Amino acid sequence: IMITGYADIEATIGAVNQAGIYQYISKPFEPEDLKQIVKKAIQKYHAVRNAESLQSELLKKNKELEEANLKLYKQFEEHLDLGNLIGNSPPMLKVLKLVKKVVNTPTTVLLLGETGTGKELLAKIIHYNSSRKDNAFIVQNCGAIPDTLLQSELFGHIKGSFTGAINNKQGLFEIADKGTIFLDEIGDTSPALQLGLLRALQEGEIKPVGSAGLKKVDVRIIAATNKNLEEEVKSGRFREDLYYRLSVFPILLPPLRERQSDIPDLVYYFIEKYAGRINKKIKGIDKEIMQVLMNAAFPGNIRELENEIERLITLADENEIITSDLLSPRFSQVEIQPVIDQHRNLKTAIEYLERKMISQALKNTKGNILRSARELGISRVGLHKMLNRHGINAESFKSR
Repeated sequence: IMITGYADIEATIGAVNQAGIYQYISKPFEPEDLKQIVKKAIQKYHAVRNAESLQSELLKKNKELEEANLKLYKQFEEHLDLGNLIGNSPPMLKVLKLVKKVVNTPTTVLLLGETGTGKELLAKIIHYNSSRKDNAFIVQNCGAIPDTLLQSELFGHIKGSFTGAINNKQGLFEIADKGTIFLDEIGDTSPALQLGLLRALQEGEIKPVGSAGLKKVDVRIIAATNKNLEEEVKSGRFREDLYYRLSVFPILLPPLRERQSDIPDLVYYFIEKYAGRINKKIKGIDKEIMQVLMNAAFPGNIRELENEIERLITLADENEIITSDLLSPRFSQVEIQPVIDQHRNLKTAIEYLERKMISQALKNTKGNILRSARELGISRVGLHKMLNRHGINAESFKSR
């Protein structure tokens, strides 16, 4: 703030510009005027400093966010590599072979299979290993919302086209332009929606709800269903022309019961996934659990297996082996193959029976070593040696 006794305006302006002076006041002046100018100058100073600080903080946060997004994107890509299509069973090797052939083409893919077989994951793997991976991957469950809303969701709508349409809305096909859209449960769509999907597949065009015009889109469609679309076509519930457009390249995902040899790999994959998510160290999994899981029916397929492993990880103790007593009650009736078979030698069979009997005794006595030893007909010292050999923690049974 400059106080001047000169009335030369040009000289004063020059001084203000050169020195970066906030404001000048000519003599004579009232003390109250000076007080107000100083007050405003202080307020401006703090405002500028706060703005600079906020801008600096925003730049820092933006940089951190960009780095975090890049890290997450890399992790996401790593987990969606073709190598993460888990399984070496003949049915899964066949699936992998088909995926490799179609992944870098614009071909429409139809994923078939029971609920829980991993159709959405496979759709992601196809997208993120294709030339479209840097563009959007959009998921829409066609059976999750009413048909009228689904048309608006997929194709968009214009303002005033129906009650509640207060603004123009961009549809998922436009958002997914140059990318991929995954339409799950496509067998649940209505004839009206099927016509719109046919136009998108044949012409690469969509018609927003309430619009008289069409919009061009470049979207790869991956569809999925657990229904028999051929039967749906015969019954008149699904358009035949759309079916043939969708089924250019069908891939059938086998149910878990047809790929039992993949279960151990899936179990270890899910253990690593969920233990890592909560930062819990797990030593391993009891062989009896693996036997049960290998012989279970799994009507919910991979999704059911994954849910069970997540539950086991949550219940398991830190740095311990996951024991069979933690399994959900529904697995208690599973009949497992005999322990002594052509794949086991005597030593392995004895170890298996030891673990099973010790775990059952500890479960019956809620982790009481002395009572467990008596139940097993061995000494307390002998039981301690067996616990150490098998890596069983008696303390973990006290809260069960």
